[in-house]
Amino acid sequence: MIASITGQMDRWGSKLTGTIQNFLETILMGYLCIRAAYNDRSQGIRTIFSVVSAQVYFTGWQALPIISTLAIGSGAAVILQSSSQINLLGGVESIGAFMMVIVVRELAPLLTALIVVARSGTAVASEIGSMRVQREVDALENMGINPLSYIVFPRLMGGVISVLCLAFYYIMIAIFGGYVITIFQHQMDFYYYLTLVIDAVSPEDFFLFFTKNIFSGAIIFLVCCRQGMSVVCSSHEVPQVTTKAVFMSIKYIVGFHICVTALFYLNRLIKLGVI
Repeated sequence: MIASITGQMDRWGSKLTGTIQNFLETILMGYLCIRAAYNDRSQGIRTIFSVVSAQVYFTGWQALPIISTLAIGSGAAVILQSSSQINLLGGVESIGAFMMVIVVRELAPLLTALIVVARSGTAVASEIGSMRVQREVDALENMGINPLSYIVFPRLMGGVISVLCLAFYYIMIAIFGGYVITIFQHQMDFYYYLTLVIDAVSPEDFFLFFTKNIFSGAIIFLVCCRQGMSVVCSSHEVPQVTTKAVFMSIKYIVGFHICVTALFYLNRLIKLGVI
């Protein structure tokens, strides 16, 4: 029995060590690709910009329909779920706080990141993996072009920009979706509804918004690029690294969001003197 428990703890320890090592290697890759892009900034800036634009178009623009659907649904759901408790929590004036706490701080960053993983993360991992199989990456290195600055950096920048824009768009549409419900339930004027939402915004919310979305975008595309680059020679590795990239991205994103949210509310409790 003791031996079994000890073996299980050893396996958990090795998994935790592997996770930390993979995360540190991902951060290192981010640093190296930014440094490579800075050192090679005189080489093909127009080409890099075109790849960034294409990534923004695929990751951001083409994801708008599904983002719109989820945003309207989540905004409406928040108002519907809060309606039964709204009198206990301060009346209709608490609607803005509900939208801010649930949609802006939590749903928008997390759901946007998961959608980007499902749509663009898989595409990036499989695309780079196929480039490795077809020796395109080796060809770039033979021509003196750093793959980190030519392949990874544009996708990283395009991904971060797209995640930020999509999360902001998600919030705007979710606010509109919530207002549609308030028309029927509370007959509320749009200007008054918008005022409630704006009054609930604090400077900390801006910090939380940018922190979650910038790092989520960076995590997604660094993990997927790293997994794509890990393909050695066989096309059979491409679907394997794509699946691994999705799993690792979701694991890191959820863990990161939980940590940031916990620190955010811990800081608030400290300021209030509760802790």
